[in-house]
Amino acid sequence: MNTFNASAHVTTDTPARYISRLCKHFAHKIPVSFDEQQGRIEFSVGLALLQADEQGLTLRVESTSSEDLERLQGVVASHFERVAWQEALQLEWR
Repeated sequence: MNTFNASAHVTTDTPARYISRLCKHFAHKIPVSFDEQQGRIEFSVGLALLQADEQGLTLRVESTSSEDLERLQGVVASHFERVAWQEALQLEWR
């Protein structure tokens, strides 16, 4: 089975804040796990993985279909941009 994936990196001094905010946002509906360095959000159509590093935050989405991957990119980006409004961060998927 093929896995489709995309990732985006944002430069920020506070990646742990965004991991926590994004994971807590989804935690009331779907399974999540996170700490200050990484997060995992399990959607019905795929997975979102968050990873902090010295330069900021990398977000990765994975799915078994290109259509579900596109949907995940939209969902994760729109929610991330809401929780990152203070820095006006936006995701550019690759």
